[in-house]
Amino acid sequence: MSQINVVPYIDVMLVLLVIFMVTAPLISPGEISLPTVGSKLTVPVAPIEVTLRTDQSLWLRDQGQSGTSAVRVSRDELVARIAAKQSRAPEQGVVIAADRNAKYEDVLGVLDLLQRNGVRKVGLLARAPQT
Repeated sequence: MSQINVVPYIDVMLVLLVIFMVTAPLISPGEISLPTVGSKLTVPVAPIEVTLRTDQSLWLRDQGQSGTSAVRVSRDELVARIAAKQSRAPEQGVVIAADRNAKYEDVLGVLDLLQRNGVRKVGLLARAPQT
């Protein structure tokens, strides 16, 4: 006889399956004790938005201050204003928004300018496509 009889193996697997099906509902999952916060959570500060247009002009708008509109700034003035705002609120980030037709090289130039001058928390702003 050169073949293996698998019937006993199938019987063992069925018995194990029944055992697991019976014992699974009886096992109670452990409780998770989550940590608590000692103080009230602070609301994140709205970022400063730097807009780069296709004509390479830079516009600055502080989203944290309601009712403020974008102001056209030079590169030196941009760094000075952002450094002043981050000295008052170090947790405030900066996002760079660029026109669709702006050159990628220009966007990276602004990003590099901000990072070389010690501006913290710099990111890129992207908007979801509108349907």
